[in-house]
Amino acid sequence: METRAINRYIQTSPRKMRLVIDLIRGKGVEEALSILHFTTKHAAKTAERVLRSAISNAQNKEESGRIDTSTLYIKEAYVNGGATAKRIMPAPMGRAFRIRKRSNHITIILGQRAQNIKAAAKPKAAADNKTATVKKAAVKKVAVNKKETTVVKKKETKTKEKTEN
Repeated sequence: METRAINRYIQTSPRKMRLVIDLIRGKGVEEALSILHFTTKHAAKTAERVLRSAISNAQNKEESGRIDTSTLYIKEAYVNGGATAKRIMPAPMGRAFRIRKRSNHITIILGQRAQNIKAAAKPKAAADNKTATVKKAAVKKVAVNKKETTVVKKKETKTKEKTEN
């Protein structure tokens, strides 16, 4: 299940907003909320509002009511540039400097991790891991024995060469 939240025409530059969004991309929702809450950047407040909106959208989309937020993660998060307002500031000697007031659009898409499938797969994986470790150990012992024999053979050949010369 995917849910999305979009906030358009935010009055900060896209470059500043991307710094904040990059902090939370791919993280779990609870971790992302705590990161945004304690980030000192001004853009973090807006990003936190959009993330909370995406969580709310996920809860409203779910038919059974409440959804477990620990299973949600940020699948995609990106910032696109919005409209740029052009202003003019007076400059010396009758000139004018252009000021560009940039805006951006934030999109956050949440996905849900399948927690039940992982719980069912863990016992099987544990059994597979035990057999896999036994197999790996046997291979390592064989490899060690081969290394030891090759080392011994090399030493013998070296000693033979020394006696012949």
